[in-house]
Amino acid sequence: MPTSNNPPFPAALRLFSVVVIIVLIVGAGLFFAPVLVKPRWPWAVTPFNARFLGGFYTAEMVVMAALLVWNRWSPGRLVLVMAFIFTAIVSVASFINLGYFNFERKAPWLWFLVYLASVAVSGLFLWRARARPSAKGVTLNPAWRGYMPVESAILGFYGVGLLLFPLTFSSIWPWPIDAFHAQVYSAIFLAGAGGIYLVWKSAPREELLVLGLAQFLIGLLAILGVVITDAAVHRIDWTATGTLCWLALFGGIGISGVFKLYAASRYFRSQSAL
Repeated sequence: MPTSNNPPFPAALRLFSVVVIIVLIVGAGLFFAPVLVKPRWPWAVTPFNARFLGGFYTAEMVVMAALLVWNRWSPGRLVLVMAFIFTAIVSVASFINLGYFNFERKAPWLWFLVYLASVAVSGLFLWRARARPSAKGVTLNPAWRGYMPVESAILGFYGVGLLLFPLTFSSIWPWPIDAFHAQVYSAIFLAGAGGIYLVWKSAPREELLVLGLAQFLIGLLAILGVVITDAAVHRIDWTATGTLCWLALFGGIGISGVFKLYAASRYFRSQSAL
């Protein structure tokens, strides 16, 4: 991998990545061990919300691990932009909904500390590197060039809808979610929209690979989490229109991720053959 336009990150940012991964392991526990993690979560979560959040944190943990392993501007630029968008929006949603937190416990204080620190660190680094061009990218074919801005716009529109009109835009979800969770979930869509737009403008191979991996895991774990949870509680109407729309939404996100992974692998193979 050329290093002239894809420099390594400073050691301090690697340390930040390690800390974030450790925190995300706890979040991933909501998917793999919800009975153990739910009582320690900063606010009360239902079984479906727990598994959904745990699935997302698992995907985020894998993406942060990619940043730690590569330790370069690409895919770091993508990871930091998406992390900044996500943590900033979740922080705002948390401040708007302070009533969900019991500040007599330690968990809410740690929640705000971790999220505000993440916003500050990722934002500061991106600001300092704002003039740095992206790493050398690949030329996307016309189909990708036409599809990615549309995908970004759809995710962005739905994310804004969840943030501003949470109860209306969350009505398609298979289980009932309140305004707070809808606004937290809006950050997932808006971070995804920002990441897709970034890669569409300039598509370094590593960023296309990491974005594809993130989308694949989010789509897969979201659906798998609902299936696993409903097997125990039997609350989902699988034939309801809203449920089918939700499955199509996350299924589409996962499938789009698979195609991005395939495209990235082709670019890597062609590069290694040179």
